[in-house]
Amino acid sequence: MFGYVTICEPELKVKELRKYKAYYCGLCRTLQEEYGAAGQMTLTYDMTFLIVLLTSLYECGGRTESHPCKVHPLKKRPMLRNEITQYAADMNLLLAYFHLRDDWADERSTQALLGMAALKRNAVRAARKYPRQSRIIARELCKLSRLEQEDSRDLDRVSGCFGRVTAELFACRRDRWQNALRRMGFYLGKFIYLMDAYEDLEDDRKAGRYNPLVDLSRRPDFEEHIRTILCMMIADCCREFEQLPCLEDAGILRNILYGGVWNRYQKIQLKKTEQKEDDGNDDKESL
Repeated sequence: MFGYVTICEPELKVKELRKYKAYYCGLCRTLQEEYGAAGQMTLTYDMTFLIVLLTSLYECGGRTESHPCKVHPLKKRPMLRNEITQYAADMNLLLAYFHLRDDWADERSTQALLGMAALKRNAVRAARKYPRQSRIIARELCKLSRLEQEDSRDLDRVSGCFGRVTAELFACRRDRWQNALRRMGFYLGKFIYLMDAYEDLEDDRKAGRYNPLVDLSRRPDFEEHIRTILCMMIADCCREFEQLPCLEDAGILRNILYGGVWNRYQKIQLKKTEQKEDDGNDDKESL
């Protein structure tokens, strides 16, 4: 994923922040042990959210360990791991590999080719372990790539492809909760895709790259319209979440869904405000 599903740290209790970091470090450790440094490079906050969600829903508990790491070599860090951590690590690797594969197909990026080579053997192993998820990820990212090549401006179609990817990641088991998890993942995936497009809009426009929001951005009410769309996606996601019996770590989960997912949006707004102020100062100086 793209790193949008993060905590709102100032609003999180100290004990919740420590536990969240332990989940994050546990995922990092698992990626390193299972897939080496290349796998560790694929680490995302988004998958940490998935671990917290599924651990809470399925009451998996976990074991807390302490290990040093490259970032903190002098002090051991608490790391919380369970069966969901392994699942998230496998999904994290699969998603990273297929994303790199599409980058290579679309842009012939040397960096993507090198990344694919580093991850391929382990990605094949993870795909054999989870054929359903692997098949859906490959199919939907292929559809998304085709829509982008067609220069599609259909926001529902393009974001829906990534929504179906995350929907399948969330539904880790075939049980009574799978449909609610799929719906939750679907709306969150659409939010992530559209937020990423919104953040990259100006750079994509200048570089002549594909962005599904280009036409919409010409509307005078664009900012209000895109915020409404993003709010709708998160509202639908949160509605599905509230149907799940998540008690443990509910504070962390709500912190992310109701606050943390907007961190990057707020940074974008701050940057735009600063740019307007700079432009205004430049105009005054020219007078």
